[in-house]
Amino acid sequence: MTSAPEVSRPQSALRPSRVSATAVRWFKIVMWLGIAANIVCAVISIGWTDTVLNLLHLEPAHPLVWPRFAAFLLILLSIFYIPSAIDPLRHRYSAIVAILCRFAGVAFFAIVGGKYLVFGLFDFSFGLPQAILWLVASRSAQNNFEGR
Repeated sequence: MTSAPEVSRPQSALRPSRVSATAVRWFKIVMWLGIAANIVCAVISIGWTDTVLNLLHLEPAHPLVWPRFAAFLLILLSIFYIPSAIDPLRHRYSAIVAILCRFAGVAFFAIVGGKYLVFGLFDFSFGLPQAILWLVASRSAQNNFEGR
């Protein structure tokens, strides 16, 4: 049985242009800051759940296992952001999903509304710059590839 030859981009085509390289660098920075912020907020929320709820003027939760579990899930979600923080052009689907997850959080907390909107604003503060930087980086890299 024969198979079709594998078509791949030449290594030189994978090098991003100057604009793309700058956008990728800033995307990585924003992504790592977002991962760190998620983990710090989640660890604080797991350890001092009542204090966080009081600080944000949210209604008390009973049992506390549920907000703690939500914070734990945020840590797990953040782990899945790591490939796109390392190399967003190589792990493009991870980068796209990371951005979509940020905006899904924005949408969810916008629908819930009220005092929970602060969580949506948190995601928006990372999601918007990530989306802009990703668009600049991917378009510049695509134009660079097509121009060769």
